[in-house]
Amino acid sequence: MNPAQNAQPPQLPQPSSLSFTQGFLLGQLSIVILIGAFIKFFIFGDPPSSHTPTSSFSVSTSGSGPSHHKRVPSLRHKPSTSAPATILAKTYYNTHAHQPESLDWFNVLIAQTIAQFRADAHADNAILTSLTALLNGPQKPEFLASIKVTEINLGEEYPIFSNCRVHPVDEGDGAGGGRLQAWMDVDLSDAVTLGVETTMVLNFPRDRTAVLPVALSVSVVRFSGTLSISFVPVSAPASGGLGDLQGDRAGGSTSTHTPTSLAFSFLPNYTLSLSTRSLLGSRSRLQDVPKIAQLVESRLRTWFEERCVQPRMQQVAVPNLWPRMKNVVEGEGGMPQGPGLRERDLREEARREVEEERRERDGQGLRWRGGGRGDYEMPGPMPGMMVA
Repeated sequence: MNPAQNAQPPQLPQPSSLSFTQGFLLGQLSIVILIGAFIKFFIFGDPPSSHTPTSSFSVSTSGSGPSHHKRVPSLRHKPSTSAPATILAKTYYNTHAHQPESLDWFNVLIAQTIAQFRADAHADNAILTSLTALLNGPQKPEFLASIKVTEINLGEEYPIFSNCRVHPVDEGDGAGGGRLQAWMDVDLSDAVTLGVETTMVLNFPRDRTAVLPVALSVSVVRFSGTLSISFVPVSAPASGGLGDLQGDRAGGSTSTHTPTSLAFSFLPNYTLSLSTRSLLGSRSRLQDVPKIAQLVESRLRTWFEERCVQPRMQQVAVPNLWPRMKNVVEGEGGMPQGPGLRERDLREEARREVEEERRERDGQGLRWRGGGRGDYEMPGPMPGMMVA
């Protein structure tokens, strides 16, 4: 027998279990060291040095001794007054390249407002009573007898605004200030009519030497022009808004803020077309006297230009838009179910003012002439309106 065949094969060494245990423990120890280093240096690390610049909300102490003055961090930020150029840049409005806007949505809102105004004016003969009290007020000339409103027509059409564009206006103070001004074209073609009757009395050399009945009717047929609108800050301080809310929380102290008013005016190149009808006398009447029409139209144009044509303008205070509980109206789907309390209060206040004016007029001896007939029906395009 071959001795090579009887030789046994060499045995492979067995893996040691001790080396596996050492590697496992070493890995676990490494993980524990990493976790401990993370907790020590990233979670429980030392605060930044005092030489490190801090934010604006940090508290700094100064001085020596037992008393230290602390600067309390403030969360209030004073609003910056942006120049018109900055506002235009942040709103992506280029005054040179931006196309004029049509203002269709604005026309709808204005039409709804005018429609509600017409409905309120006809309710309870409110406009008739107000106009009668106004025309017979202290400014009425002495040579005119009591003025009676015979015709009222508020029209049926609505103004159309178009071609709106925004332009910056320099105030000329040299400090880079100014304001933004919106120009828009307005056009109205309607027949807004007011008709009155009165009597011209000549009291010289004795009372009622001559009496001349006069009937006059003026209609605005067409108006077109360019309307200018801008927001102008008012220098006089007034309370309200967020300052009142903070003052109430601070213990009753009030703060003031600068209110803003809405300024509007028309450019001088406006067009106002009027239609005037007149009737003089009782028996032999003169109808549509040209001189009377010319005088009335001139006075109306002067009255309008002295109030609303540049360089003069009308300023209307912008109401406080800060949310308040007294302005809350509950409704389904975000719409009020009926007129709010504020609207009802305004109507009641207007009704009381009209009643006070009527009592004051009666107290001054202004009576309707006609032999005590009482109420009578007013002629004109609004039949059924009774005047007391």
